[in-house]
Amino acid sequence: MADVWVEEESAGLVLQGEEADELLAALVGSTEWVAGHKAGIPVHERVIRIPARMVPILREACDAAERASAARRDVR
Repeated sequence: MADVWVEEESAGLVLQGEEADELLAALVGSTEWVAGHKAGIPVHERVIRIPARMVPILREACDAAERASAARRDVR
């Protein structure tokens, strides 16, 4: 199962999904996805798999997080 929600306090996204299998984790860990950003998975992070059916849900959650973040900035 995969899930996504917006944390009220920080307006950040929280993702829950299946932990990637060893092959995918090894691929992610050995790939430099962003130029200048070293390859590897920090020990405090996990690679999770979010199914394609979650793309619209992620878009909705991103919009909600953006609105919540903007509201937090307006209050300060």
